[in-house]
Parts: sequence; C-alpha cells; structure tokens
Amino acid sequence: MPIDQIAIPILGALAAWLSQERRPRLQRWACIFGLIGQPFWFWASWKAEQWGIFAVSVLYGFAWLRGLWVFWIRPREQAADVGVVSLPPGR
Repeated sequence: MPIDQIAIPILGALAAWLSQERRPRLQRWACIFGLIGQPFWFWASWKAEQWGIFAVSVLYGFAWLRGLWVFWIRPREQAADVGVVSLPPGR
C-alpha cells in the first residue's frame, strides 16, 4: 500500500479530531497535522488526475494555513470572560 494511502486517513482524521477538541492547547495542533497531510493529498490527486480533489486540497491547504496563522504565528491571549454573559444586578 502506498504511503499516501496510509498518511491521508491517519493525518486527516487526526486533524479533524483535534479541530473539535475543547482544550485549546490540543486544538491548535489540528492545523499542523492537516498541513502535514496536504502533500499526500496533492500527490494522490495529481497521480490519479482527480482535478476536483486537487482543487479542494488547495482550499483545505489555505484553511490549514489560516489555523497556523491563528494558533501559532499570531496567537492572541484569550480573555477570561469570553463566552460569559453578565447582566447587571436587579435584572
């Protein structure tokens, strides 16, 4: 079995799983595993002449690069009250 046929499901599933992780310190790794998997997607789709899959792979590559930017290159500190709704007393 070619290495791309092993790498694609393992790295893709791991990236998808981590993207749904509640802990930010683990969630940030989704884009890394997604990016590691992209060359295998490119190679497999090019080799099979599946141009639609190749085009989607390019789009996924940009999405994973966005994750790299957001979580690794320019991370922001999360405010402690993110997601908390506060109402003034007496309401």
